[in-house]
Amino acid sequence: MKNPALELVLRSFKEGAADLEEAKKRISALYSTDLGFANIDLRREERTGFPEVVFCEGKSDAQAAAIILETAKNGRPVFATRSRPSIFEAVKKENPLAVYDLEARTLSIGEFVKKEDRAGLVIVACAGTSDINRAKEAFNTAEFFGSNTRLIADIGVAGIHRLFSRMDELREAKVVVAAAGMEGALAGVLAGLLSVPVIALPTSVGYGAAFGGISALLGMLTSCAPGVSVVNIDNGFGAGYQANLINRASFR
Repeated sequence: MKNPALELVLRSFKEGAADLEEAKKRISALYSTDLGFANIDLRREERTGFPEVVFCEGKSDAQAAAIILETAKNGRPVFATRSRPSIFEAVKKENPLAVYDLEARTLSIGEFVKKEDRAGLVIVACAGTSDINRAKEAFNTAEFFGSNTRLIADIGVAGIHRLFSRMDELREAKVVVAAAGMEGALAGVLAGLLSVPVIALPTSVGYGAAFGGISALLGMLTSCAPGVSVVNIDNGFGAGYQANLINRASFR
């Protein structure tokens, strides 16, 4: 894997333009930036194909904004999840390219993959409108990292005719993300009707015995339909990321 910046540092050391300590310092700066409260991984894309994503929950507005802005330096695209409007406002003041989706709670700066270079199709389907926030998180993640995406909302099994009316559209997908709370039945139904991977996204939607998404999670894990893989409760980012990996791999 070529790394021109690293080669430049090593050449400087070899030619005597930089001593050992200076070379070590410069190499370290190529791989991470230490903000004191966070150590930003600048080379994750070289290792995994995708840059580090900023998880904002649990961070103060100042911490999250500083991490996002530092990551976005030198024109690097950045994607953040579980963001808040106050974080967006702080970032927007310094970088007017910042875009925020209130439903998904995602924040992005720039494009990791340009629209014309996106491949395949990831369809994110959600059982009910109450699941749409996590579905949108999955949708935005898959789109940012390089997939064509489409959202199909409110096709849960309580009104299964709504699902059947969208089957031709669903069959266009390379991967389907199924977001559902309650008993989480949508994922198994889709896997029994489609010939592509279904990534089940359990949501915390439901009445008391839904246990904050645990019933949907267990229902999806124990689905009798093959082809279902399951992410954690409300993990729209994980579902979208995995769907994008599968979708993009089919075009290599």
